[in-house]
Amino acid sequence: MTQKDLKDRRFYKAKQEAKFAKDLTPQTLQTQSKSYKLAFQDNEFLLREELRPVRFQLELLKPEMLLDEAKVASTLVVYGSARIPAPEKADALLAAANDDRSRTIAERLKANSHYYDEARKLGQLASSCGIKDEHGNRHFVVCSGGGPSIMEAANRGARDVGADTIGLNIVLPHEQAPNEYVTPDLSFQFHYFALRKMHFLLRARAVAVFPGGFGTFDEFFELLTLVQTGKIEPMPILLFGKAFWERVINFEELMLEGVISPKDLDLFQFVETAEDAWREISIFYELEACD
Repeated sequence: MTQKDLKDRRFYKAKQEAKFAKDLTPQTLQTQSKSYKLAFQDNEFLLREELRPVRFQLELLKPEMLLDEAKVASTLVVYGSARIPAPEKADALLAAANDDRSRTIAERLKANSHYYDEARKLGQLASSCGIKDEHGNRHFVVCSGGGPSIMEAANRGARDVGADTIGLNIVLPHEQAPNEYVTPDLSFQFHYFALRKMHFLLRARAVAVFPGGFGTFDEFFELLTLVQTGKIEPMPILLFGKAFWERVINFEELMLEGVISPKDLDLFQFVETAEDAWREISIFYELEACD
């Protein structure tokens, strides 16, 4: 027996087995029954309620394997609103306002529209550094939820400098598609919010949190809880827009009520610009200045 014989596979690969099943199976009443389908090719079977644990595992494994193959070792995650407009679109919202409440909302969205530019700049800064280790693994690859607004801006910034960028989309009842700046081979779709949030943090080495709504709050507070409880190690958590965050959340009162510790207020820090955020990340990880 040769060394080649020792190393060769004994079983056919799943792709080969699937081809055999398609090309070589005779058409009979038995082979045309749903029960005869290979289990891994039977979508109706895979979507049964009892298969939820398997779907969980698949949704965990697929992005993990593809990101490993793409040599994405770490990410800069960007959370933020899907509703804040780019500055050039803000005036249209204001013009469409037809009552006091909608006018107030439009004015505030316009005031926050500069965060689109800051998210884009942050994507440019992180991506232009092009940090790689000795094995060619890439670091601080920009990762967003893959949607519009702040998420789009972060992905767009990475694309501006020719870098790959990740989008983690979620299936929603209303229309939702990846923004055009996400690298196609790094564009993922999730059914389970829990698995999506896990993938945000598995490779995260810093998180930028821009003004946002329920989704942003959910992601931000889960991250704080994981660091507070020691489930993950501390990392830079950068809140853009101190005025926004202190208006919508009274962190000081949470501490004074005794429901969080004074030291928990140090888990995150406020920044106003992309340059501020990247500076804090660089200090935390002792990164050399980019050219």
